[in-house]
Amino acid sequence: MNFRSDNTAAAAAEILAALAAANDPHAPAYGEDQWSKQLDVKFGELFEHEVRVFTVATGTAANAIALASLTPPWGKVFCHREAHIERDECGAPEFFSGGAKLALIDGPHAKISADGLREALARSAADIHAPKPAAVSISQTTERGGAYAPGDIAALAEVARDKGLALHMDGARFANAVAALGCSPADISWRAGVDILSFGATKNGALAAEAIVVFDPARADEIARRRKRGGHLFSKGRYAAAQLLAYVDNGLWLSLAGRANGLAARLAEAADPWLSQPVQTNQLFLKPGAERIAKLRAAGVGFYDWGGRECEEIRLVVSWNQADAEVDALAQLLRALR
Repeated sequence: MNFRSDNTAAAAAEILAALAAANDPHAPAYGEDQWSKQLDVKFGELFEHEVRVFTVATGTAANAIALASLTPPWGKVFCHREAHIERDECGAPEFFSGGAKLALIDGPHAKISADGLREALARSAADIHAPKPAAVSISQTTERGGAYAPGDIAALAEVARDKGLALHMDGARFANAVAALGCSPADISWRAGVDILSFGATKNGALAAEAIVVFDPARADEIARRRKRGGHLFSKGRYAAAQLLAYVDNGLWLSLAGRANGLAARLAEAADPWLSQPVQTNQLFLKPGAERIAKLRAAGVGFYDWGGRECEEIRLVVSWNQADAEVDALAQLLRALR
């Protein structure tokens, strides 16, 4: 029973079919193919706004390139203490930006609030000796499985704009948030004040297909050049583009994410006594105690210790193609451990 990460899931059949269809003998390189040229139009329709879309191989690349375009080397990026760009990207945002600093903010459910951001900005020195505030980065969904509602994002954007800061969103699980909130993609992106979105697909049925979605065309040229300089301009760009087109076609991305969210909700009901975070999407965090954690492991359940084994908190992630039988078996085991 593998609930370690949605990165362990297979690619969706529709994605594989799209790859096969794009596998023509020859096609123009470096984004000049017919699939890559459709991305801006297709995503423009999806987001109800003019966009530029840049494919990259990983979420780390998407975040690092996007943030590097928003902050100078002497800049500061505000994010949550548990943000992926802080915990899991090996300093890539700092490296790609040439040295920008991450300023960490606390908040429940791995969310930063408008008040929390306002307080952090008030603590930031404005003189020549300190990094200059340049951007805010939020995760959707968060590293604790929470989802920012449109009003949450708009409130953050208002504080950021007041101080001249740009707003970036790490959307590694953006589909899960849209499916959970029941809103339009626009409502939790540009319409709420997001400047650049790292749009994830790999965790939800694609393979090595992520994108940087730019809502202000004036920022596009710098993203394009930073992508090339950072080694993420695919020569055979049609393969990533074809995946992303299939991913959003006919709502596939939301169907896959909605299934993962629904299965997680079933597990949440069974694990209710030990939930350490509210379950909004496809991630569950539990504190069932060391004895029950050991019994889950002994029963063959795969998961991650969160914060180290001494914290006695674990994370379970439900994938889009998680077998119903696995979910039922785990739910039964959790109820038996009560």
